[in-house]
Amino acid sequence: MQRKERGRKPLFLLVMIEKIKILELVNGALEGSDKYLVNLKITPDNRIFVDIDGDNGVTIDDCIALSRAVESQLDRDEEDFELNVGSAGADQPLKMKRQYRRHLGRTLEVTLLDGKVVEGRLEDVSDDGIVLRTKGTKRQPPETLHLKDVEIKSARVVIEF
Repeated sequence: MQRKERGRKPLFLLVMIEKIKILELVNGALEGSDKYLVNLKITPDNRIFVDIDGDNGVTIDDCIALSRAVESQLDRDEEDFELNVGSAGADQPLKMKRQYRRHLGRTLEVTLLDGKVVEGRLEDVSDDGIVLRTKGTKRQPPETLHLKDVEIKSARVVIEF
């Protein structure tokens, strides 16, 4: 006869990798380079997603080198994990001022908090916002928009061919 015991923990306990540990490993590996962390996500089943960017872009070799550097500092016998390192894709929203600065002169599509979408060439980046120059239309001349960070919901680079 089996007896249920209250308050006992299951035999298998999933130990989640600490985000701060991965953050330190990633930042340590990127130190001294033009690469920087854009996003770090760790799922409850220890799948680690690291997105990086660089002032001069990111190559597959950059991602491989970072993956190897981080993985070499982790013990698979201690923690079971899956590590995914990639570059912040062109289709992803810009998250950091450093990314905005890298895209000076390019066209951005900016969604404001009120839902309005504006498109224009990124002319300047400051500590509290950005400056966009719209193209203008037959009915409306080009404008220079000074957008504060607190007004911006998201911004993406417009891919031009």
